[in-house]
Amino acid sequence: MSSPRDSILVTGGAGFIGSNFILCWIEATGAPVINLDLLTYAGNPANLSSLDGDARYQLVRGDICDPELVGSLLREHQPRAIVHFAAESHVDRSIASPEAFIRTNVQGTFVLLEQARTYWSQLDQAGQSAFRFLHVSTDEVYGSLGKDDPAFSETTAYAPNSPYAASKAASDHLARAYFHTWGFPVLTTNCSNNYGPFQFPEKLIPLMILNALEGKPLPVYGDGKNVRDWLFVEDHCSAIRAVLERGRVGETYNIGGNSERANIDVVTSICDLVDELRPQSGTPPRSNLITYVADRPGHDRRYAIDASKIARELEWKPAQQFESGLRRTVRWYLDHAAWIDSVRTGAYREWIAKNYTERS
Repeated sequence: MSSPRDSILVTGGAGFIGSNFILCWIEATGAPVINLDLLTYAGNPANLSSLDGDARYQLVRGDICDPELVGSLLREHQPRAIVHFAAESHVDRSIASPEAFIRTNVQGTFVLLEQARTYWSQLDQAGQSAFRFLHVSTDEVYGSLGKDDPAFSETTAYAPNSPYAASKAASDHLARAYFHTWGFPVLTTNCSNNYGPFQFPEKLIPLMILNALEGKPLPVYGDGKNVRDWLFVEDHCSAIRAVLERGRVGETYNIGGNSERANIDVVTSICDLVDELRPQSGTPPRSNLITYVADRPGHDRRYAIDASKIARELEWKPAQQFESGLRRTVRWYLDHAAWIDSVRTGAYREWIAKNYTERS
């Protein structure tokens, strides 16, 4: 049995952000991690293959909506914290099929909160004081900004515009309610768009890297001028550690990369990097592959994060500028062809065809 002073339970730890977090956590702290993951299409245990045989890491395949499983894991391992990443997170998929987002993001978060509250209530005073439930959320709960609007702060009113964003907003409200009703020690983080190693290649940056590398069209929604604040995933992981260690219980912390970019500028930068790192003599620049496709319904125009609270209270700031983080990301995808082949299954190809090819 792991010591309650050491181990943490991570949900969704085989996904993009979760797997990066576990790798960074063990490297930074050496503390044990129990990873509860259902291993759906975006969950890949190979992301954590470097921890095979490491006694500090345990993968449990299971559903956060299963209260008996969640409760038994808490009783067995007695973690000092839960870091909750598990979520359906792709906006386009939420438009095509929202039911899974309600089940995982709302019902799953409820089950975790309820089982964790029961576990926490049975700890002694010292254990209760030390325990934390960190709920990882998104800036999309705040809605869309105009060109000159101030960035989202922790007091910005919620205005979710997609089924994904609405499901995350609901989970945020549940977490807040558990703190205010029972004093359950919740922390919430709302992050901007992440990028980096191990991201499933349906998302913008890895999709564009791989299509540019393979000479395929680069589908850009609408006019390409939708703006996002980009956050390198390892910076996100360091921010979560800071919130877990030093954050005030019941508080929300926005995490951003201070890197607002229009989608078309992101895609152009990727093309330039692929041209530089994998040059092809006698062929036109990869930017010639850019193809504008029909916009998705309800596409939010701009997101921007005001991360001054976490900087002020916890002395955190991102280590990567967008240019350095994007270069690292492109290099990673160019150097990991086997990982890419392992995740691009027939189901993935069918989804890409449905979501992008049919928009052309």
